[in-house]
Amino acid sequence: MSVSILFERSLASLSRYGLILALIAVFLVFSAAAPTFLTPGNLQSILVNNFTLLAIVSIAMTLAVSAGGIDLSVGTAVDFASFAFVLVVLAGQPVALALAAALLAGALVGAFNAVLISAIGVSPFLSTLGTLFIGRSIQQLLTDGGNPVYLPPSGVPDAFRFLGHGTIVGLPVPLLIAAVVIASVAVLFSQTPFGRVVLSIGMQQSVVRYCGIGPGRHVAVTFILAGTIAAIAGVILTSTVTVYIPSSGNAFLLNAIGATFIGTTFSPLGRPNVVGTVLGVLLLSIVANGLLLTGMNFYWQQVATGSLIFAVLTFSFFNRKAVGT
Repeated sequence: MSVSILFERSLASLSRYGLILALIAVFLVFSAAAPTFLTPGNLQSILVNNFTLLAIVSIAMTLAVSAGGIDLSVGTAVDFASFAFVLVVLAGQPVALALAAALLAGALVGAFNAVLISAIGVSPFLSTLGTLFIGRSIQQLLTDGGNPVYLPPSGVPDAFRFLGHGTIVGLPVPLLIAAVVIASVAVLFSQTPFGRVVLSIGMQQSVVRYCGIGPGRHVAVTFILAGTIAAIAGVILTSTVTVYIPSSGNAFLLNAIGATFIGTTFSPLGRPNVVGTVLGVLLLSIVANGLLLTGMNFYWQQVATGSLIFAVLTFSFFNRKAVGT
């Protein structure tokens, strides 16, 4: 094997596994810089407080991006689900009914996007951006300008608390829910005809049309699924803090986009993928936690996170360009 071929293969491997190397690097850096970073309590905090909700929202984003679009309204789905969940619980209804209402609220956000994109032909970016603005305004109107809706501590059912604070065989329920969501979408992409068509739409929609498959229905279902999955994060968020705060879901939007596109570096074709997204979320979660432990100012944390995203994507781009992939 010639030196040039060996070099190109090394670059290709480095491009794909650079995300794992970045994870190892930040883990080692914060292990040395923050004495409490490696404590069991802090590692659990990373998974439960930093990773769980962002992972679920990022998986929803991955679905939309895989279909060749983007969903800027995932935060709106989180918020609407949270609001519906709180209202039904406040009305004294069973938690199961509140959960159904929350998932329906998220699905309706996705369905609104689906109509704009698949039926009317508006681009995913503009459709979901419009949904973001409309959703934010509706929340302001329904809460008298953005007032939080609190649940009284004495009136919160045990099943409600269990979703946010419970454990099963010693594992936090929110983390288990996130694992189920991640595994389900991974199976959807790898084992179902629907998932394979969605991935094909994202890569080359014209070929899908040539094969006699109308992409509109698949794209519509994908956005409805994205809204429903984002709603799960809204349920967990509300169960954890026992309050609905208008537009709080939008706090996950930029990091979800970042994690999804960081995750594309794990794919040989540079495509969105579940494993890559999960690694991207884990990277951002470790960085957020580590910077907090080191006492870095919040605004500098945002600079550091943005710089990290830029560095990972730039590194992958130049490596792929060097090997011609």
